Amino acid sequence: MGLTERVKEEVQRELNREATIEKKFRFPFGKKVGISQKKKNFTTVLTLNENGTYDFKKYQIKDQAFWHDSIPRLATSGHVMFDKKGNPLIILPNWSVEPFSPLANYKESMTEGNNTTGYKVLMALMESSKVDSKPKMGGMIKWIGIIAVIGIIVYAFISSGGG
Repeated sequence: MGLTERVKEEVQRELNREATIEKKFRFPFGKKVGISQKKKNFTTVLTLNENGTYDFKKYQIKDQAFWHDSIPRLATSGHVMFDKKGNPLIILPNWSVEPFSPLANYKESMTEGNNTTGYKVLMALMESSKVDSKPKMGGMIKWIGIIAVIGIIVYAFISSGGG
């Protein structure tokens, strides 16, 4: 293998390694809710527009609602999602007064049968009950060895004349 092939392989490995690294999600600058704003019930709102675009904004929740485009929108605890760092986020379709609710969506997916929870349980059950095609020979080899040793001992007694 020449030097150029080694370099090509090393470059390919490096490209594959970089392709598998996932980028972490970051809120846009100025749209992340700070510690003092969390105490005052501020949240980041991801607004989905009718034309497919989206926008991030910050709103303060008062009396389980916030005002967006001079329209009051619902913001109960079932609508607010949190990331690992505790940053609140609400996904709001611009055409609706009710934001996206993960809990309601989960219940809907369970009733429609398109939830992945049952699939994961089923796959785990199938993995645990699969039949191994290779029989285990560890016990059989041990017994063959024991029989061979006994055979050698018996042959030694018979060939030595018994005493």
